[in-house]
Amino acid sequence: MRIWLLGGFKVSVETRTIEESAWHLRKAANLVKLLALSPSHGLHREQVMEALWPDLSTSAASNNLRGALLVARQILEPNRAANSRYVSLREKQLTLCPRGRLWVDVEAFEEAAATARRARDPAAYRLAIELYAGELLPGDRYEEWAESRREELRRLYLALPFELAGILEEREEHEAAIEALRRVVAEEPTQEEAHAGLMRLHALSERRTQALAQYEQLWKALSDKLGTDPSASTRRLHDEIAEGRFPPSESTAPAVEDPLDAGKHNLPATRSSFVGRETELRNVKRDLAMTRLLTLTGAGGCGKTRLALEVARELVGAYPDGVWLVELAPLSEGTVVVQ
Repeated sequence: MRIWLLGGFKVSVETRTIEESAWHLRKAANLVKLLALSPSHGLHREQVMEALWPDLSTSAASNNLRGALLVARQILEPNRAANSRYVSLREKQLTLCPRGRLWVDVEAFEEAAATARRARDPAAYRLAIELYAGELLPGDRYEEWAESRREELRRLYLALPFELAGILEEREEHEAAIEALRRVVAEEPTQEEAHAGLMRLHALSERRTQALAQYEQLWKALSDKLGTDPSASTRRLHDEIAEGRFPPSESTAPAVEDPLDAGKHNLPATRSSFVGRETELRNVKRDLAMTRLLTLTGAGGCGKTRLALEVARELVGAYPDGVWLVELAPLSEGTVVVQ
C-alpha cells in the first residue's frame, strides 16, 4: 500500500490507484490521511474521534467513526470490506496496513532529508528536495489535525535548499548555490537570509548590479508584506557591495565543478549533454524512492538506457555505497546473473 499526501491525496493498493475524487465520504479519506501521518500509523479510536469530530458528543462521533471506517474499507478493498487488510480496528486501536508493507511519501521525504544532512552531499540534498511534491494535503487546509505537520514539513523543505546552498558555496560552486537559494526566495519572498546569500553569491560572481537588485527585491518584499526593513547586517552587506568593498580583493578564483567521485560509481562518461526530460528525471527519482526495483519499459531506441544512466549520475552521493551499472544484456544464460 502506498499513500501520497504531499501536493495532494492519492492511494495505491497493489495495482489499483485511488484518486482523491473517488472518496465519496470526506471523513473516510481523512481517517486514512490521519493514520498515515500518525507515528506507527496507528491511533486509539478516541484520538481519531477527537481529531475528526471535535465538536460532537462521544456517541455521535463513535457513530461517525463506524461509518467512515466502513466506507474506507469498501474503497480500499471492495471485496473484503468486512475483514479489511488495510484498516484494522483491534482493542480500540485503529491501524493502517498492519500486516503488509506501507509506503508514505511524507516519511520518504523526511528520511531522505535526514540522509542528506548526514551525508552533506549535494546529490542527496537534491533528491530530498525533489521528493517534496508540494504542500501537505492542500485540499485540507482548514483541518486542525494537519496544520502543524503541514508547517513542519514546509519548514524542512525550505531549510534543505538553504543548507544545500551553504555546502555549494563552501565548494565555490556559486551558480548551483544561487539556483538553490532562488528556490527558497520563490517560496518565501521575505526570507532575508536567502536574499543576503544571493547578494553575496552574485557579488562573488562579479555581478554587482544583480546583487544590488536582489537587495531592492528584499526591501520591497519586507516593506509590502511585513512593514519592516532589512536588518543592519544586510544593509551593511549592501553598502559594501555598492562601494566595491565586497568581495575582498583576495577573493578566490571561480571554481571548477568536481567530477563525480570515481570511487562510488562505474558509470560511463557522457558523450553529449542531456537536454530536456526534466519531468521524467524527477518522476523516476521519486518512483525509485518508494521501491527496491524500478523497471523502465518502452520501444527500442526511445532512450530508456540514457534516462536510467542520467538518473544514476544524479544519484551518485545519495547512496552510501554509490551507484553501479551492471550489464546483463550480453549474458546468454540466466545461471550466471548472480556471478
